[in-house]
Amino acid sequence: MSSSQVFRESNLFGAPIRDLGLKIAGTRLEPVIDEFRAELAQKGIRVVPRFHLSTEWGVPFGTVVIGIPFYLAHPDLTALHGEQVGHIEGFNRADILRYLRHEMGHVMNYAYRLYDREDWVKLFGSITQPYREDYRPQPFSRRFVRHLPGWYAQKHPDEDWSETFAVWMTPGRDWRADYAQLPTALAKLEYCERTMVELGEPIVTATELDEDVSGIHYSLEQYYQSYAADSEAGAAGLDGDLRAIFDDLQETEDGTAHETRPAAELIRRHERHLMAAVFRWTGHFPEKTRSLVRHLAKRADALKQVYPREAEDEAVVAVTTLVTSLAMNFVHRGAYFPEAPPPQPAEAPPPQPAEAPPPQPADASEPHPSAVDKTTDDESAAEKAPTQLPPPAKAQLEPAQATPPDEPSIDEALPAQDLRRASR
Repeated sequence: MSSSQVFRESNLFGAPIRDLGLKIAGTRLEPVIDEFRAELAQKGIRVVPRFHLSTEWGVPFGTVVIGIPFYLAHPDLTALHGEQVGHIEGFNRADILRYLRHEMGHVMNYAYRLYDREDWVKLFGSITQPYREDYRPQPFSRRFVRHLPGWYAQKHPDEDWSETFAVWMTPGRDWRADYAQLPTALAKLEYCERTMVELGEPIVTATELDEDVSGIHYSLEQYYQSYAADSEAGAAGLDGDLRAIFDDLQETEDGTAHETRPAAELIRRHERHLMAAVFRWTGHFPEKTRSLVRHLAKRADALKQVYPREAEDEAVVAVTTLVTSLAMNFVHRGAYFPEAPPPQPAEAPPPQPAEAPPPQPADASEPHPSAVDKTTDDESAAEKAPTQLPPPAKAQLEPAQATPPDEPSIDEALPAQDLRRASR
């Protein structure tokens, strides 16, 4: 019986998450956090972050608190999340450390208010740039480091810095060699190293918790309702492409019949691998890939597509190439087909007052000139559909540089004051 079935048949699936008794102590997270603390000490970092279980990875603005997804605190919950969502941020020890290093970049930024420094703004851009849920990365851009999947450094200056910090912090990483041919990314890493050496005691040490697991009143069932994936309506019209893949595989030189298998089963079997790999290399978010893959499987079923058993490798390569090509179209155009009209620009909502808005430069209405200088016309930012938690939880920030200020935006911008929880 799967973890999903176990929870569904128990009272736990419908109970408030706060009543599940989740904590870090005594779980697999505890030794990983201890290892991370040792990394901080080895780097001579004076900031002492506070760790807690929350709805997602994140650091509330102006604090030194690192939120860790609650589902990582119990193996059955981790398995359930994988079954429900198909993508786990922190699937093993190394991946948890990867996210911790990224979040620590936000902690350092807020603890020392690095975002107020002119040299920081010159390299990374103004933190007052809108923080957009949807972003369109330029894969393999030479201006950014690569740490989390999906070219996450390209989402916003705050993420650019945090990704840079994470690469710098990773033990055994020869980042000078890795980025020797990428001068802009290398300059950011060298800045990070210089800055870490000169920092003294932190300016900000606030440890107020945001969305702590002890206050999550909704249930697992409600939490995962927001992740439900339906067939991707925007991908209608791919029947001919599926036929091209599987009909070609059935052609044989000698005309003999071969044992066949359903194409839909193959597509569904590789769903999770496609979600992870396509996100890593294209920036097409996992939930979009899941919907796309399920649409393809549904259509393959309807078309009764099959493939020869001995041609499974060729079928996997063909399906992967199809999904990747469609994902790249979506990342660059906001649609799977090039003829589809791109999304219309959305009018940004007027800024709303916040209790504790981030510090703003003297002229916060315009981005810092250096933020414009550091962009190029041929590299724009990326896009992803936001994932919503059940009320009153706020939107998931998926796991990346805002649209450069000198390029027109097609996204609905969040006011700068809404930069409350960095990362996913």
